[in-house]
Amino acid sequence: MPIIVNLDVMMAKRKMSLNELSEKVDITLANLSILKTGKAKAIRFSTLEAICKALDCQPGDLLAYGADEHTSS
Repeated sequence: MPIIVNLDVMMAKRKMSLNELSEKVDITLANLSILKTGKAKAIRFSTLEAICKALDCQPGDLLAYGADEHTSS
């Protein structure tokens, strides 16, 4: 998938556990884990906003675009 989720990196920088972030953002551990592992197909802006607020970061700190080697330009 060309969208790379760096949630684990930001959590490590902020020294925040998955449980703590789950409580602050009010999202289930299962859904947060899916997002953290990059298996999510979508994210609501309200969830992204809550994560950014809890981690004191920008959306670009959490999401990056990596070119897919199977697509041609």
